[in-house]
Amino acid sequence: MSFLPSLIEVIEMNAASGPSQFRRIRPVCLLLVVPTSHCTTIRIVELRQLRYFVAVAEELNFGRAAGRLHIAGPSLSQQIKALERDLKVRLFERDRRSVALTPSGAALLPGARALIAQADELRRQASGLVRSEPVRVGYVNWCPPDLSERAAGVAQIRIDTWVLPSHVQAARVAEDNLDLAICWVQTSDLAELDLDARLIWADRLYAVAVGDDSSPVDAKETAVLLDADTATWSSSNRFGEQFASATGATAIRIDDGGITGPAFFEHVRRLGRPVLNSPKGQDAPLPRGLVARPIVHPAPYWTWSLVSRRDEDDETVRAVIELLTSGVAIDGLGDASSWLPAADPHTPPR
Repeated sequence: MSFLPSLIEVIEMNAASGPSQFRRIRPVCLLLVVPTSHCTTIRIVELRQLRYFVAVAEELNFGRAAGRLHIAGPSLSQQIKALERDLKVRLFERDRRSVALTPSGAALLPGARALIAQADELRRQASGLVRSEPVRVGYVNWCPPDLSERAAGVAQIRIDTWVLPSHVQAARVAEDNLDLAICWVQTSDLAELDLDARLIWADRLYAVAVGDDSSPVDAKETAVLLDADTATWSSSNRFGEQFASATGATAIRIDDGGITGPAFFEHVRRLGRPVLNSPKGQDAPLPRGLVARPIVHPAPYWTWSLVSRRDEDDETVRAVIELLTSGVAIDGLGDASSWLPAADPHTPPR
């Protein structure tokens, strides 16, 4: 079976403004022309459902696809079933352990991707956000996995392949080598480089300890590692120094780059006490014999800023900033029990 999809443009009229005024132009549904041996059948499906299908097809895991789409797993499963029902074909073979595309699903995937790209381009043109060059985005070690997908309606995104420290990425924005960067900054960095910062995410940091006790540990009972290589670990060192000063945690000087990775775990074993984990190690599995412990009194947070030039006048770049940062809320951040460096641009007034 093959699919020959065509895009329908759905225009919502603003009756109060007269027929020549459009409130918005938004592609919301598609015609899928499905040739068979006997006839040609036309199916109407929602663009949203095709986005869901592409996410599952690329992840081959409903849980990961749901996280990428920011929807609940059961809702995603229901939408895929509804799409299969509308098309009268099975798109995935799935059981408790695996997900695989059927031949019909594999046939639909290229066309679905093309249609989504076409719909996103229409949205950009309708919004007046037409830019010939993609928006250049740099990052340190964390980047939203769906960044390009989320921004597709307003801009094409090019994720820079140079993964560099925060202070380097911020400088590259100031020098116009990047349009945006996701990095850790302080108010002094913003003032020096004439940059703005909007909160895009924050990680609650935890401690790694020897043993199996996963109970909370007071911040003052932890250790924080400071590396001699300030060019690589500038942001981590600045954060750690301020954390130790503010909470009474013990600062430990090292010179082997053991802020993260296997060397970090060796330091934890050597010190025999809970050690503040780096944001670069937030998702790393812990070796046997080590355990994660929440830090309390206070709970440290590492913020990720979307950094831009303060005088940025490109409407497309500004639209991307608004889209990626509007409504960002992190559980616990800003509570009396949370901690951020005093110079963090996202520290709430006390």
